[in-house]
Amino acid sequence: MKLFKALGLGLLATALAAGAAGAQTKTIKIATEGAYAPWNFTGAGGKLEGFEVDLAADLCKRMNVTCEVVAQDWDGIIPALNAKKYDAIMAGMNITDKRLEAINFSRSYASGLHGFGAMKDSPLAKLAGTGQRLNLDKDAEAAKKTIEEWKPILKGKTIGVQGSTTNSAFLEKYLKDTITIREYKTTEQHDLDLAAGRVDGIFAAQSSMKATLDQPEFKDMAMMGAGMSGDVLGRGVAVGLRKDDAELKKNFDTAIQAAIADGTIQKLTEKWFKVDMTPQS
Repeated sequence: MKLFKALGLGLLATALAAGAAGAQTKTIKIATEGAYAPWNFTGAGGKLEGFEVDLAADLCKRMNVTCEVVAQDWDGIIPALNAKKYDAIMAGMNITDKRLEAINFSRSYASGLHGFGAMKDSPLAKLAGTGQRLNLDKDAEAAKKTIEEWKPILKGKTIGVQGSTTNSAFLEKYLKDTITIREYKTTEQHDLDLAAGRVDGIFAAQSSMKATLDQPEFKDMAMMGAGMSGDVLGRGVAVGLRKDDAELKKNFDTAIQAAIADGTIQKLTEKWFKVDMTPQS
């Protein structure tokens, strides 16, 4: 009898161990664009790198899962998530009401500003508010006043922007009657066209433009005008998830909160952006 009990306990322990091992080896596939430095980009040998690749590894470790990060073109990134080609998106994607119609989001893991970039001798250097931070939700009157002050300088200019982004939504909402909007598949493409003089300026996340400014070929480029956030620009960058993945959202929320609390996100944003982009709420 004792022998059978011992065997039973041994089998139970083995099953529990196998279950734990199975939980540890669960794989979550995360999509990123791979063309949005320093958030995410394709480095030497085709290896995905950047802030979100590092953060994904940290979050997956906290969730006790294996992490696989894959590249996906931006313009198909949400449809492919809902088609279950992967489980989550970490690609510099801001939370917006429009995107919430199609997918869900974790809590925010980073926040930043959006603005204009142009060559240093450009008329855009006179845009109001350079160095200021304005939120279209919290400082609506001041933000909209600044946008109105931009219009005489921007009138007739061609501005490059990545398509299907919060940045393109901002230009469409506030400046479409003032400027010619030229959409690009990636930010890298509009950066090159700016340097070549094919557009007068670009509108993008300031965090992305900082990475561009670090490159020698863009030494004559600068950020101009007030940095904007809120409204169509979103409520912070977060993990995109399918609406029916409530448990995965809960796990990401918990892991992100822990990474904020212990300073990991501050450390990683300072590493990649040279500034703390930890969300405030």
